[in-house]
Amino acid sequence: MNDFTTIPDYGLSWLEASGDHSDIVLSTRVRLARNLQGHAFGARARVNDRQAVLANFKEVFARSESLMKGTLLEMKDLGPRARRILLERRLVTSDLLGKAEGDPPAGTAVHVSHRDPLSVMVNEEDHLRVQSLLSGLRIQESWEIVDSLDEELGQELPYAFHHEFGFLTSCPTNVGSGLRASVFMHLPGLVLTKEIGKVLQSLTQVGLTFRGLYGEGSDVVGNFFQVSNQTTLGKSEEDLVDHLDKIVRQVIQYEMQARQVLLRDARGVTEDKIWRAYGLLRYARALSFEELMNLLSGVRLGLSLKLLPGLRVYTLNKMMIFTQSAHLEQAVGRDLESEERDSHRAAYVRRVLNSEGDVTANS
Repeated sequence: MNDFTTIPDYGLSWLEASGDHSDIVLSTRVRLARNLQGHAFGARARVNDRQAVLANFKEVFARSESLMKGTLLEMKDLGPRARRILLERRLVTSDLLGKAEGDPPAGTAVHVSHRDPLSVMVNEEDHLRVQSLLSGLRIQESWEIVDSLDEELGQELPYAFHHEFGFLTSCPTNVGSGLRASVFMHLPGLVLTKEIGKVLQSLTQVGLTFRGLYGEGSDVVGNFFQVSNQTTLGKSEEDLVDHLDKIVRQVIQYEMQARQVLLRDARGVTEDKIWRAYGLLRYARALSFEELMNLLSGVRLGLSLKLLPGLRVYTLNKMMIFTQSAHLEQAVGRDLESEERDSHRAAYVRRVLNSEGDVTANS
């Protein structure tokens, strides 16, 4: 399989804007890191270790009721563009894809499904990364989904577990529960009121951290932040989930208050920023991805504040995914140079906004 023509919607259910606070929280992800006894993991894993782990997972996959609706995609069977599409949809990490100039490591694979939020990365940093990705703020629900699959897999696979330290992982910060929960948030109010630094600093003081669009090592663009727990040792999964949910809800309240400050103290400037962003998206002939994300931030803020009628959050979420480079190349069926990508990106945005109707008619 070299492209996604037969599975165009895999892994996109999180775009639906159906969860709580979906105007601020795009998605919730809970991921569990697991390794198997008897096989080296992390940087020490050899080819035969990876192949054995994948073979074990395939056996379980064939019998699992939770996984039977999905498809197991081995990285060696996917072309570079299809692998990048998986990354752009936030279903895999760059570690799973291998080096850009070469083939991915032997035994790497991902299990994905059409509508089910569950997916499993095989032989990434750890042997298994079990994850769920849901729309909006749904930390508890996301945790329950991965916990159920983890229980099922644990009955079939011999997890590496230490009676004192808990689940053993490649990275020391994941030892214990192996749980990493994250919430993908849009925080323009805090950025524009210059309160974001204070909020982000407070996150680190309570054991949380923040990252960019693609997770660890990626830049923050368009006022979008991934907030997650930083360590897992010494705390139960339930405690980690409850703590993240509590703090994220506080951040949401801060963001809502900041947005009200903008309306009260700088309404004219805020409206101008929002409508300028919409105008550029509606008529631009070339857009870089970073520029697009910054403009989407303004439009998304306007939609949330009810200053920009006639658009849907789902439309903006979908635009963020399908304007990335691999998706644009998939749409035209060939590789694109940088300038071509910017042109096709702007054309896609114009088509989508035209299909939504002219919001200026209602302003």
